[in-house]
Amino acid sequence: MDLPVDKWISYLLDKWALLPKSVQDTISTAKTLNDIFLRSSSLLQPEDEVFLKRLSSAYLVEKDYDAPLFYREKGNKKFQEKDYTGAAVLYSKGVSHSRPNTEDISLCYANRSAALFHLGQYEACLKDIVRADVHGYPERLQPKMMLRKIECLVNLGRLQEARQTITDLESSLAAKPTLVPSSHQILQRNLHHLKMKIQEKESLPETFPAALTRAFEDMALGEENKEISGASLSVSLHMDPLKGRHLVATKDILPGELLVKEDAFVSVLNPGEMPPLHHGLETKWDTRVTNGDLYCHRCLKHTLATVPCGGCSYARYCSQECMQEAWECYHSTECPLGGLLLVLGVFCHVALRMTLLTRFEDVDRVVRMLCDETGHRDTCLPENKNPVKTFRYTDQRESEENSKIGEPPVPGCNVNGKYESNYNAVFSLLPHTEKHSPEHRFICAISVSALCRPLKTASMQAQTMSSKWKAVSPGLCADLTTWGLAMLRHMLQLQCNAQAITSIQHTGSEESIVTNSRQVRLATGIFPVVSLLNHSCSPNTSVSFTGTVATIRAAQHIRKGQEIVHCYGPHQSRMGVAERQQKLRSQYFFDCSCPACHTETLRAAVEPRWEAFCCNACSALMQGNDVLSCSNESCRESVSRAHLASRLQDLQQQVCEAQKLLRNGKLVEQAVQQLLGCREAAESFLSAEHTMVGEIEDGLAQAHAALGDWRKSAAHIQKSVHVVEARHGPSSVEIGHELFKLAQVLFNGLAVPEALSAIWKAEKILLVHCGPESPEVQELREMKSCLLDLSIPVGPSV
Repeated sequence: MDLPVDKWISYLLDKWALLPKSVQDTISTAKTLNDIFLRSSSLLQPEDEVFLKRLSSAYLVEKDYDAPLFYREKGNKKFQEKDYTGAAVLYSKGVSHSRPNTEDISLCYANRSAALFHLGQYEACLKDIVRADVHGYPERLQPKMMLRKIECLVNLGRLQEARQTITDLESSLAAKPTLVPSSHQILQRNLHHLKMKIQEKESLPETFPAALTRAFEDMALGEENKEISGASLSVSLHMDPLKGRHLVATKDILPGELLVKEDAFVSVLNPGEMPPLHHGLETKWDTRVTNGDLYCHRCLKHTLATVPCGGCSYARYCSQECMQEAWECYHSTECPLGGLLLVLGVFCHVALRMTLLTRFEDVDRVVRMLCDETGHRDTCLPENKNPVKTFRYTDQRESEENSKIGEPPVPGCNVNGKYESNYNAVFSLLPHTEKHSPEHRFICAISVSALCRPLKTASMQAQTMSSKWKAVSPGLCADLTTWGLAMLRHMLQLQCNAQAITSIQHTGSEESIVTNSRQVRLATGIFPVVSLLNHSCSPNTSVSFTGTVATIRAAQHIRKGQEIVHCYGPHQSRMGVAERQQKLRSQYFFDCSCPACHTETLRAAVEPRWEAFCCNACSALMQGNDVLSCSNESCRESVSRAHLASRLQDLQQQVCEAQKLLRNGKLVEQAVQQLLGCREAAESFLSAEHTMVGEIEDGLAQAHAALGDWRKSAAHIQKSVHVVEARHGPSSVEIGHELFKLAQVLFNGLAVPEALSAIWKAEKILLVHCGPESPEVQELREMKSCLLDLSIPVGPSV
């Protein structure tokens, strides 16, 4: 996903292996990106481009005008099955392949409006009704869609508009009576019903606010940090020979305090699983759901009512405005390169978009200024201790004036010493050229070179399309070598500096009252300010995302002068120290010496309780390597690790089968029996805090919630909470999500004191990690308000 597809990597590795040893050595010992890029790109042959083009053509990213009917029929089938979300996605796929102002696109929009109506998304439904009408929705079908519009307006409380639409519909029917008598009678009955509904709503007093849930709050950082854009006054930027650039607390910081709020300099949606397409309709027109079907390709907003690009079937947006903005900034160039970008991977795509967003003139200026400052144009972009000096995009006179001020002490800062989220800061991020393997540098350089070659053609097409769309295409420079150098630098930077943009995804059926949530990777972005934070396997901050905006909050009390750190992925609650060290060394090129690693290295290797086996005879923990012995000295039980690992694998399979039964909805009782059997088996050889024990208890909680037995459901969640707390800690975001589920169950069971206690605990933790704008915190506050309205004198548990 991040790197090119396996077939292209394998092809290039074979090409590398066949190169003469002298050529390999020349590329391997190259000291600059300039040398690496020029020597590698000179090896790109026409047959390589033909192979790459064949790989790219296997991805259906162009519009196929035979596809809308297929997707509409598949969507209709989902609609009949009452899978309205699945239907909406399929109708969106049909929209993406349709010509404008045709019956195909108007029917897809109209059908999608029906799915959105059943999902209660009335505003989105109204927009689709307008789109269907604009694209020429057939007059014979208008009455049915007008009825849907009226119902939406009534449900939204826009009663005057609803009355006017009824009047318009009645006038239209009187002027052109096209309906058969039976259909006309049904329509009149529906209209009468809606008129009565309007009268009822008009006579009711306004009891509730128009929206029960408020929109995301605009989190203010307070006074602007004059040193770092997007950061609070609680942090300052420091430079250290060993730590490099890093952030330090300027005062004592409380848990939950907002430290950084930064919009991504660039972000690219991860496409998800998009296997190459093969022959045959079922595989040619894919019906699976990916991130690209559910999120705006520009702002990453979740939406089922996507607006397609006019030139390709891949890019989709949450609105016409987002689509137009993307087109003007970068997509006019990317549009004809869709298949190629999917083959070359997200990192290559991010590298291209960074240069497009900056406009090439700035990229060219930065690279050339750096070459001039090194004094050797043929050794451009050297890797050294101070690889990048400061650059500002100014005219020559201003540059001369600024040069008198002096060089700032920290790379990436402007002449006034401020670190801003701009291309200068992005360019200053280290690519660690010498630490990447020669093969990796070769793959990246060839891939970038292969992307550079069609850019001129794409630019010409973009200029043509931009005239049509009245947009301005990103500027291209005649010297594509300079562009290639910049993109190669960015592609190498991304291994250490790319930030996974995540989203909390709720799982379970739409009818489920209690929801499970998990963190999923949504996109890849570059955040220059967030990149200043060093890694710790036990971080003192928590990162969350709203669209393309990253928010860093203090996860614990941070003392004045203490370094502010976050986790790059390997966390002490998820991996052992050896695995963490290996991962950080291979991906980020450093040996972690954070307190968590130091502590775990000093003490003897002890298996964490969330992975530990227990003795079948006395339930004490087992210890050892290949053969495990009971830690209870009075017990002589021993067993091979391989045997217990095999039992655990069998148990995992049984739990998966029970979860499938649970998802079925009609086999809940059967799922309960299987999970109870799994729990009994787990107790005989797993630690009480083992992760699998928690999964079993969580499954039982879901099952009893589905059966409406809230008391039993809560009891199982409380056991799951114990497991999660043992692994992640009592103040972790994971325990916050588990307590959120417990609060939902207790709220539904009207166990008021217990529910309020769980709500207060969950809210306290999630406020620290996610902030007041998170959906979970909003729901917790609504539940608390409802329970407090019952006027029962209760308080939080101490």
